[in-house]
Amino acid sequence: MSLINISICLTDIPRDKIKQATNGKKYINLVCVDRKEKSKFDETHTVYVSQTKEERAAGAQTVFVGSGKEYVPQVITAESVDSMPPMSDDNDDLPF
Repeated sequence: MSLINISICLTDIPRDKIKQATNGKKYINLVCVDRKEKSKFDETHTVYVSQTKEERAAGAQTVFVGSGKEYVPQVITAESVDSMPPMSDDNDDLPF
């Protein structure tokens, strides 16, 4: 399992792309895609405002609003524990 931590610049979002639903809440459709290369800040994903079919056909400019970094939590398995080096007696701070 991996997570994508994303940072969005709200001031870059075009107001006309924000839609208000019947419940009064405001929504925007965003797209998150893998970057071809990591950025200088090790970001692995980019976020932009979703375009309609017509906007894509007309070659409308993509509005980038954020970026993200993939986080893969370390999973401890029995095999990974077996491959760990043994604990030395010098660092024995266990209370028992």
